[in-house]
Amino acid sequence: MATKTVQDLVVPVGVTLDRFIMHSQSAFPYATGELSQLLRDIALAGKIINREINRAGLIDIAGENGTENVQGENQQKLDIVANVRFIRALKNGGEVCAILSEEEEDIIHTGNNHGKYVVAMDPLDGSSNIDVNVSIGSIFSIYRRVTPINGPASIEDFLQGGRKQVAAGYILYGSSTMLVYSTGDGVNGFTFDQSLGEFILSHKNIGTPAEGRIYSVNEGHYHSYPKFVQQYVAQCKSRNFSARYIGSLVGDFHRNMLKGGIYLYPSTKKDPKGKLRLLYECYPLAFIAEKSGGKASDGFGSILDIVPESFHQRSPLYIGSAGLVDDVIKG
Repeated sequence: MATKTVQDLVVPVGVTLDRFIMHSQSAFPYATGELSQLLRDIALAGKIINREINRAGLIDIAGENGTENVQGENQQKLDIVANVRFIRALKNGGEVCAILSEEEEDIIHTGNNHGKYVVAMDPLDGSSNIDVNVSIGSIFSIYRRVTPINGPASIEDFLQGGRKQVAAGYILYGSSTMLVYSTGDGVNGFTFDQSLGEFILSHKNIGTPAEGRIYSVNEGHYHSYPKFVQQYVAQCKSRNFSARYIGSLVGDFHRNMLKGGIYLYPSTKKDPKGKLRLLYECYPLAFIAEKSGGKASDGFGSILDIVPESFHQRSPLYIGSAGLVDDVIKG
């Protein structure tokens, strides 16, 4: 029998999220650790939500709850669970003074008025897909507060605009659970190792292909889309692109970022301003898209250049490979 070397017997585990954050922080001489701890708090919430999702069918937390959120949408039981889990993790972490959630009408004050950051989040995007075991996700956006420390946060802290984000990302719950984020210097992805209870670096310096052959759009609303979108979808078909649409924003965006493609959520006659929320869906994914070499537009310009006016403001979204997004804008 062949003798195995130490390297054969002890395969490296990889770089953990904590270690990656620590090494990244050391590259910034004036970093004080608060943002690093905040990212760890988000990762902890993701681990807990991952556990809840995996046992949803066993403890009766799947399906609708019979209530509506501030958006007028039917709440899934897991929407409520994820919202509470994130709020608790961010409150207990101590670095966040206030939170804006899709599930809440107004600012959630954490009581940590010394905190230097605010977080806008969609705790569980695509949660209606839980019942059919389809990928879903959590989306987050982080800003450094502009109001005085030790006082309460206010609307100004959240309406700074997409270019003011200091970090953003998402957690994808699918065949594996992944945390993908950027602090402005590239995009990195971490896969959750259930046996270790750790996120491990699996996708370093993600780059979105400049072109692609995947388009993701709900073609059931085709006749309600603007003419330029109808023309673009027809162009995709004529070029033999592949249609891939999960109906889960994070899942569709993640696939197209890795493989090359475009996700389209246009305005419609029913929703002329679009349906996706600017602050906690469009901004963070646009931030990730741009930092990975992709683009994000509302059909006229960059999503990140839109001036926010309200907490739950909506927008159309065209996001993915830069060349494909440019094709849509050109109409």
